[in-house]
Amino acid sequence: MEYICSDCPRKCSAYRSDDSPGGFCASPALPRIARAAPHYGEEPCLSGTRGAGTIFFSGCNLRCVYCQNAEISRGLSGRRITVPMLQKLMLQLRDRGVHCIDLVTPTHYARTIASALDGLELGIPVVWNSSGYECLETLRMLEGLVQIFLPDLKYLSPESGRRFSAAPNYGAVAAEAIMEMVRQRGRPVFDGDGILQSGVLIRHLILPGAVEESRNVIDFVADHFLPGEVLFSLMSQYTPMPGAESVAPELGRRVTDEENAAVIHYMKVREVTDGYWQETDSAGADEIPDFDGTGLDISEVFIDNKKIIHKINTLA
Repeated sequence: MEYICSDCPRKCSAYRSDDSPGGFCASPALPRIARAAPHYGEEPCLSGTRGAGTIFFSGCNLRCVYCQNAEISRGLSGRRITVPMLQKLMLQLRDRGVHCIDLVTPTHYARTIASALDGLELGIPVVWNSSGYECLETLRMLEGLVQIFLPDLKYLSPESGRRFSAAPNYGAVAAEAIMEMVRQRGRPVFDGDGILQSGVLIRHLILPGAVEESRNVIDFVADHFLPGEVLFSLMSQYTPMPGAESVAPELGRRVTDEENAAVIHYMKVREVTDGYWQETDSAGADEIPDFDGTGLDISEVFIDNKKIIHKINTLA
């Protein structure tokens, strides 16, 4: 496979082939995968009791200074796989009993992933677990192939997008992308065990010193979606990464209990009631998986550490 890539909002027009990395994401055409295993740290409606079948892709089209997966997001680590190999990997994860196939940071490999999903009968939902920094054209290429969209909505201000992710247009792009995701999938649909089968779950990570950014994100959700139209996951698990404090000193610490409580209170005031929230003790480096090729030999089942995530309606 080789092509000129303009599949993400960077519009690099970079040449990508099976062996030659290109563009802002520094990725080849064929995916590189760093880990594939059941994971129990996603929201309860995804992890359930049997875990989400996570596939972690290397590379990324953002440069978030606080990225917890920087080990793989900024390099070419991982194993290169073909379309048939990716299909086999998804099928074998399914056969281990996971609730869904959870594609983590997939955007820059959208063409290859779409090829792998086309005609593949999995019988469980496919989750597009992304930064939210997506082109509408690329999302439309996935229509009918992805059942659950799990986008971040990190911030809405151009200054935060520029400062923290090297993407001044991040907020505007992600907001538009989320609207398209909701158009495709509609309201959340659950099975009888409370496992999400279809819909959109928006994630927001509270950053230290950025309560106002979090309020803006909550305003966006409250102003654009009716109750029950989307799920919202408010995360307080921010973990300081080396060097982040050089961009903003506050990034050298965790979110305080006071900051977390202020955002949770505002979420309640704005009546964003469908989804989840965390306590500040969810933060920690032990929540970051080992990107060591786990699962790529398709011979072992691995269980990750669990973290506590509360349903929003427990705030009452």
